[in-house]
Amino acid sequence: MKARPVDNPPNPWASTAVEYLDEIPPARLEVWEDHSRSIIASNDSPDVCFSWSVNPYRGCLHACAYCYARPTHQYLDFGAGTDFETRLVVKPNAPELLREAFDRPSWKGETVVFSGVTDCYQPLEASLRLTRQCLEVCAEYRNPVGIVTKGVLIERDLDVLQRLAAETRLFVSISLPFHNEELARAMEPLVATPKRRLATIRKLTEAGIDVAVSVAPIIPGLNDEDIARVLASAREAGATRAHYTLLRLPGPVQAVFEERLRAKLPLRAERVLHRIRETRGGELTDSRFKHRMRGEGLYAQTIHQLFATAARKVGMRASSVTEAAPDTFRRPARPSNSPQLSLF
Repeated sequence: MKARPVDNPPNPWASTAVEYLDEIPPARLEVWEDHSRSIIASNDSPDVCFSWSVNPYRGCLHACAYCYARPTHQYLDFGAGTDFETRLVVKPNAPELLREAFDRPSWKGETVVFSGVTDCYQPLEASLRLTRQCLEVCAEYRNPVGIVTKGVLIERDLDVLQRLAAETRLFVSISLPFHNEELARAMEPLVATPKRRLATIRKLTEAGIDVAVSVAPIIPGLNDEDIARVLASAREAGATRAHYTLLRLPGPVQAVFEERLRAKLPLRAERVLHRIRETRGGELTDSRFKHRMRGEGLYAQTIHQLFATAARKVGMRASSVTEAAPDTFRRPARPSNSPQLSLF
């Protein structure tokens, strides 16, 4: 793996900060273990269409400049820049914790979404297989599942996905914000190409999986020009649903995004930043609920209309995990001599 320079916006939660005045040292991949006692996170945001999520990993090697999850790394006393991309945290007990959660009487079999924060099929999953093991637990309990990912590694788990689709509700959304490979490489450097992700959509749909395409985020002045091509290509590959969110730049994400934009696309940077401000009341970000995912103003309305028209033209319908999940959840029977879990 090619070494990358350390470049983190200041962490407001850290007691100390280090600035490199000359050459900065390379950042190497580090993997840390998180031995949390729970794995299912609850969500009550009115902007997010699911209540429960599972994140086996924190931080993400995909290194997307726009990732809204970057600030969560600061809670671990890491940075939101290259720390987020190279100091990855894994939850080795995730499958066991998920089984314990499903065994609690309070769990009613609601949909759990992988991943609400960082990608559950990022490269580290190839060796650790935590997402696969968690999905196997979901299949064992017939618990409804949603998956949002850019990772083509999801193809490895077709057998588990087919079992979930047959026995409960499975929702898969492949994130594909770009059609132009040059723009994709600039903003999401370690993700599979758009063409390769389209092949994943095709492979999943041919296996009988209902797949949506997530055009997220739409970056005003940059990839809004790709919307129609993304939707047409995804539909041709077999996707039947589509959704989008507008770029949002919470906290340190603004600095990471702007630095990457100016470094990789210097001739487009000012235009893109101007367009973003048009959708955010003159600012680069807007944290208000019910505004942060869609924006406001004429340009945001134009993006919404463009997306709706392009989706309708190719026969895409709106994608959502809010549809009522079937009542399929069942706790598997255990032999009478099996040790009983302590429920709390």
